[in-house]
Amino acid sequence: MSDHLKRLAAPATWPLKRKASVWATKPSPGAHSIESSMPAAMVLRDMIKVCDTAREAKRIIGNRELFVDGAPVKSPKTPIGVMDTLSIPKMKLNYRMLLTDKGKLALVPIAEDETKWKLCRIENKTTVKEGKIQLNLSGGRNMVLDKNMYKTGDTLKIDVADQKVLGVYPMADGASALIINGPLAGKVETLSEQVVVKGPADNIVRFKSGTETVKRNVFVIGSSKPEIKLPEASE
Repeated sequence: MSDHLKRLAAPATWPLKRKASVWATKPSPGAHSIESSMPAAMVLRDMIKVCDTAREAKRIIGNRELFVDGAPVKSPKTPIGVMDTLSIPKMKLNYRMLLTDKGKLALVPIAEDETKWKLCRIENKTTVKEGKIQLNLSGGRNMVLDKNMYKTGDTLKIDVADQKVLGVYPMADGASALIINGPLAGKVETLSEQVVVKGPADNIVRFKSGTETVKRNVFVIGSSKPEIKLPEASE
Protein backbone atom coordinates (compact mmCIF):
# COMPACT_ATOMS: atom_id res chain seq x y z
CA MET A 1 0.00 0.00 0.00
CA SER A 2 1.30 3.44 -0.95
CA ASP A 3 2.50 5.86 1.72
CA HIS A 4 1.58 8.78 -0.53
CA LEU A 5 -1.71 10.51 -1.30
CA LYS A 6 -2.47 13.05 -4.00
CA ARG A 7 -4.87 15.85 -3.18
CA LEU A 8 -7.06 14.97 -6.15
CA ALA A 9 -7.48 11.46 -4.72
CA ALA A 10 -8.20 12.61 -1.15
CA PRO A 11 -11.64 11.75 0.27
CA ALA A 12 -14.47 14.12 -0.66
CA THR A 13 -15.04 14.76 3.07
CA TRP A 14 -11.70 16.60 3.35
CA PRO A 15 -12.15 20.39 3.08
CA LEU A 16 -9.17 20.98 0.80
CA LYS A 17 -8.29 23.10 -2.19
CA ARG A 18 -7.56 20.27 -4.60
CA LYS A 19 -5.19 22.13 -6.92
CA ALA A 20 -3.28 24.15 -4.32
CA SER A 21 -0.51 21.52 -4.44
CA VAL A 22 0.02 17.97 -5.61
CA TRP A 23 0.41 15.97 -2.41
CA ALA A 24 -1.49 15.55 0.83
CA THR A 25 -0.44 13.85 4.06
CA LYS A 26 -1.75 10.31 4.22
CA PRO A 27 -3.10 9.42 7.70
CA SER A 28 -1.72 6.42 9.51
CA PRO A 29 -4.06 3.52 10.38
CA GLY A 30 -6.04 4.30 13.51
CA ALA A 31 -9.42 4.46 15.16
CA HIS A 32 -11.04 6.35 12.27
CA SER A 33 -11.51 5.59 8.60
CA ILE A 34 -9.74 7.81 6.08
CA GLU A 35 -13.11 9.27 5.03
CA SER A 36 -14.08 10.32 8.56
CA SER A 37 -10.77 11.83 9.64
CA MET A 38 -7.82 13.99 8.58
CA PRO A 39 -4.14 13.70 9.58
CA ALA A 40 -3.04 16.01 12.38
CA ALA A 41 -0.57 17.97 10.23
CA MET A 42 -3.26 18.89 7.70
CA VAL A 43 -5.72 19.79 10.45
CA LEU A 44 -3.21 22.32 11.79
CA ARG A 45 -2.25 23.74 8.39
CA ASP A 46 -5.47 23.53 6.32
CA MET A 47 -8.27 23.64 8.90
CA ILE A 48 -7.07 25.61 11.95
CA LYS A 49 -4.49 27.48 9.82
CA VAL A 50 -2.04 28.10 12.65
CA CYS A 51 0.88 27.39 10.31
CA ASP A 52 1.71 27.72 6.62
CA THR A 53 3.71 24.58 5.86
CA ALA A 54 3.81 20.91 6.77
CA ARG A 55 7.23 21.47 8.34
CA GLU A 56 5.78 24.03 10.75
CA ALA A 57 2.91 21.65 11.57
CA LYS A 58 5.41 18.89 12.35
CA ARG A 59 7.28 21.25 14.67
CA ILE A 60 4.10 22.07 16.60
CA ILE A 61 3.32 18.37 16.96
CA GLY A 62 6.93 17.55 17.87
CA ASN A 63 6.75 20.10 20.69
CA ARG A 64 3.63 18.29 22.03
CA GLU A 65 1.47 21.40 21.62
CA LEU A 66 -1.52 19.66 19.98
CA PHE A 67 -3.82 17.54 22.16
CA VAL A 68 -6.58 15.19 20.97
CA ASP A 69 -9.01 13.87 23.58
CA GLY A 70 -6.69 15.21 26.27
CA ALA A 71 -3.57 13.38 25.05
CA PRO A 72 -0.65 14.93 23.14
CA VAL A 73 -0.40 13.98 19.47
CA LYS A 74 2.95 12.37 18.65
CA SER A 75 2.75 11.90 14.87
CA PRO A 76 1.75 14.32 12.08
CA LYS A 77 -0.09 11.41 10.43
CA THR A 78 -2.33 10.71 13.43
CA PRO A 79 -5.96 10.68 12.21
CA ILE A 80 -8.29 13.15 13.90
CA GLY A 81 -11.87 12.05 13.32
CA VAL A 82 -15.52 12.82 13.91
CA MET A 83 -16.34 13.54 17.60
CA ASP A 84 -12.66 13.93 18.57
CA THR A 85 -11.84 17.00 20.65
CA LEU A 86 -8.60 18.85 20.00
CA SER A 87 -6.89 21.74 21.69
CA ILE A 88 -3.78 23.89 21.48
CA PRO A 89 -3.41 25.19 25.06
CA LYS A 90 -0.70 27.75 24.17
CA MET A 91 -3.08 29.45 21.76
CA LYS A 92 -6.20 28.78 23.85
CA LEU A 93 -7.86 27.04 20.88
CA ASN A 94 -10.39 24.22 21.42
CA TYR A 95 -12.42 22.38 18.81
CA ARG A 96 -14.61 19.34 18.16
CA MET A 97 -14.38 17.57 14.79
CA LEU A 98 -17.80 17.16 13.15
CA LEU A 99 -19.44 17.12 9.72
CA THR A 100 -21.17 20.00 7.97
CA ASP A 101 -24.59 19.55 6.39
CA LYS A 102 -22.69 19.10 3.10
CA GLY A 103 -20.78 16.11 4.47
CA LYS A 104 -17.44 17.91 4.88
CA LEU A 105 -15.25 17.60 7.96
CA ALA A 106 -15.34 20.77 10.06
CA LEU A 107 -13.94 22.04 13.34
CA VAL A 108 -16.47 23.57 15.72
CA PRO A 109 -15.03 25.94 18.38
CA ILE A 110 -15.91 24.81 21.91
CA ALA A 111 -15.20 25.89 25.46
CA GLU A 112 -12.16 24.45 27.23
CA ASP A 113 -14.28 22.35 29.63
CA GLU A 114 -15.97 20.64 26.65
CA THR A 115 -12.64 19.10 25.62
CA LYS A 116 -12.80 16.96 28.76
CA TRP A 117 -15.59 14.78 27.38
CA LYS A 118 -16.69 13.28 24.07
CA LEU A 119 -19.53 11.25 22.62
CA CYS A 120 -18.81 7.61 21.75
CA ARG A 121 -21.19 5.25 19.99
CA ILE A 122 -21.41 1.62 21.14
CA GLU A 123 -20.29 -0.34 18.07
CA ASN A 124 -20.35 -3.82 19.58
CA LYS A 125 -20.54 -5.74 22.85
CA THR A 126 -18.57 -8.79 23.98
CA THR A 127 -18.81 -11.03 27.05
CA VAL A 128 -15.39 -11.38 28.71
CA LYS A 129 -13.98 -13.04 31.85
CA GLU A 130 -16.25 -13.39 34.87
CA GLY A 131 -19.31 -12.57 32.76
CA LYS A 132 -18.43 -8.91 32.41
CA ILE A 133 -19.44 -6.93 29.33
CA GLN A 134 -16.88 -5.19 27.13
CA LEU A 135 -18.20 -2.27 25.10
CA ASN A 136 -16.38 -1.54 21.85
CA LEU A 137 -16.81 2.19 21.26
CA SER A 138 -16.29 4.49 18.30
CA GLY A 139 -12.95 6.27 18.31
CA GLY A 140 -11.11 3.05 19.28
CA ARG A 141 -12.09 3.01 22.95
CA ASN A 142 -13.13 -0.06 24.97
CA MET A 143 -14.90 -0.22 28.30
CA VAL A 144 -15.60 -3.15 30.64
CA LEU A 145 -18.77 -3.11 32.76
CA ASP A 146 -20.09 -5.44 35.44
CA LYS A 147 -23.62 -5.38 33.99
CA ASN A 148 -25.13 -5.31 30.52
CA MET A 149 -26.60 -1.80 30.83
CA TYR A 150 -26.55 -0.39 27.30
CA LYS A 151 -27.51 -1.39 23.76
CA THR A 152 -25.51 -1.39 20.55
CA GLY A 153 -26.10 1.92 18.79
CA ASP A 154 -26.56 3.91 22.01
CA THR A 155 -24.20 6.83 22.57
CA LEU A 156 -22.24 7.40 25.78
CA LYS A 157 -20.90 10.71 27.04
CA ILE A 158 -17.40 9.77 28.22
CA ASP A 159 -14.92 11.60 30.43
CA VAL A 160 -11.76 11.37 28.29
CA ALA A 161 -9.43 11.25 31.31
CA ASP A 162 -10.88 8.32 33.27
CA GLN A 163 -13.54 6.96 30.87
CA LYS A 164 -16.29 7.55 33.38
CA VAL A 165 -19.77 7.50 31.84
CA LEU A 166 -21.29 10.96 32.27
CA GLY A 167 -24.50 10.29 30.35
CA VAL A 168 -26.23 7.99 27.88
CA TYR A 169 -28.33 8.80 24.80
CA PRO A 170 -30.27 5.74 23.58
CA MET A 171 -31.08 5.12 19.93
CA ALA A 172 -34.81 5.55 20.40
CA ASP A 173 -37.83 7.41 19.05
CA GLY A 174 -37.33 11.17 19.31
CA ALA A 175 -33.54 11.04 19.68
CA SER A 176 -31.42 13.56 17.79
CA ALA A 177 -28.88 11.94 15.47
CA LEU A 178 -26.05 12.93 13.16
CA ILE A 179 -25.73 10.91 9.96
CA ILE A 180 -22.02 10.17 9.56
CA ASN A 181 -21.92 8.19 6.29
CA GLY A 182 -23.81 7.85 3.03
CA PRO A 183 -25.59 10.39 0.82
CA LEU A 184 -27.12 12.11 3.87
CA ALA A 185 -23.81 12.49 5.73
CA GLY A 186 -23.75 15.62 7.88
CA LYS A 187 -27.52 15.91 8.26
CA VAL A 188 -29.02 16.10 11.76
CA GLU A 189 -32.31 14.22 12.00
CA THR A 190 -34.88 13.14 14.62
CA LEU A 191 -35.41 9.38 14.91
CA SER A 192 -38.86 8.04 14.16
CA GLU A 193 -38.50 4.25 14.17
CA GLN A 194 -36.12 1.35 13.67
CA VAL A 195 -36.87 -1.46 11.26
CA VAL A 196 -35.30 -4.84 12.03
CA VAL A 197 -34.22 -6.57 8.82
CA LYS A 198 -34.02 -10.36 8.83
CA GLY A 199 -30.82 -11.80 7.49
CA PRO A 200 -27.34 -10.28 7.11
CA ALA A 201 -28.54 -6.87 5.88
CA ASP A 202 -28.29 -3.85 8.19
CA ASN A 203 -31.30 -2.64 10.15
CA ILE A 204 -32.99 0.51 8.88
CA VAL A 205 -33.47 3.74 10.83
CA ARG A 206 -36.24 6.10 9.74
CA PHE A 207 -36.50 9.78 10.57
CA LYS A 208 -39.40 12.16 11.09
CA SER A 209 -38.36 14.06 7.96
CA GLY A 210 -39.32 11.00 5.89
CA THR A 211 -35.75 9.97 5.07
CA GLU A 212 -34.04 6.77 6.16
CA THR A 213 -30.62 5.14 6.26
CA VAL A 214 -28.91 2.03 7.63
CA LYS A 215 -28.21 1.85 11.37
CA ARG A 216 -24.42 2.00 11.04
CA ASN A 217 -24.70 5.50 9.53
CA VAL A 218 -26.54 6.93 12.55
CA PHE A 219 -24.77 8.55 15.51
CA VAL A 220 -27.12 9.66 18.31
CA ILE A 221 -26.05 13.06 19.68
CA GLY A 222 -28.86 13.72 22.17
CA SER A 223 -32.08 12.33 23.66
CA SER A 224 -34.32 15.06 22.24
CA LYS A 225 -31.91 17.77 21.05
CA PRO A 226 -28.19 17.84 20.17
CA GLU A 227 -25.94 17.85 23.24
CA ILE A 228 -23.04 19.27 21.21
CA LYS A 229 -22.55 22.48 19.29
CA LEU A 230 -23.02 21.84 15.56
CA PRO A 231 -21.33 23.49 12.56
CA GLU A 232 -23.15 26.44 11.03
CA ALA A 233 -25.34 25.56 8.05
CA SER A 234 -23.59 25.83 4.69
CA GLU A 235 -24.82 28.31 2.16
